[in-house]
Amino acid sequence: MRLTPNRVADERDWVAGQAETVVPTINDVRDDLGELFETEVDHVTETQYQTEVDAVFADGDLAVNVAALVAILRDLDVEGDYPGFVVDELLGRELAATISGTQPLRTLGEATFHYADVHVHGSSDENAGVDDLEAALTAGFQERIPGWEWTERDSPFAVDSA
Repeated sequence: MRLTPNRVADERDWVAGQAETVVPTINDVRDDLGELFETEVDHVTETQYQTEVDAVFADGDLAVNVAALVAILRDLDVEGDYPGFVVDELLGRELAATISGTQPLRTLGEATFHYADVHVHGSSDENAGVDDLEAALTAGFQERIPGWEWTERDSPFAVDSA
C-alpha cells in the first residue's frame, strides 16, 4: 500500500461518505449503553459526524494513520474468515482508539469497538474487515462527539496546584 496526500484525501472522503451507516449505529450504541449505565446520552447528527471526520483528517499526522487503518480494513479479507478474525479485530480496535483521541477516550473507544462489533455484521459479499471498519468508525467517532454527561462536567479528580 502506498499512502500519499491524495490517498489520505480519498480515504477521508470514503469515511465521510459512511455517515448514513455509521451515525445510526452510533445512536443505537449510545441508546444501549445509556440504558445499561442508566444515563441519557445525546444522539449524534450527520453534521456532528462530518465535523469530527473533518477534524480527524485536518490533523495530518493523525489523518495518515487513520487513512492507513481504514484502507487496510477495507481491503482485508482472509479465506474462510476465521483465521483473520484476530487481525481484523486488532486493526479495528486500534482504529477506534486512534480516532477516539487521548485517554480515557482512547481506552473507551477500544472497549466500545468490541460492543459495536457484536452489533455490526457485514454482508457475505464484503471483505471480512469491512464490518470491523464500521464498528471502529462507530466506536471512535462515538467517543469524540459530546453527549455523555460525565464528559460535560469538570472532573472531581482534577488537582488545583494554585
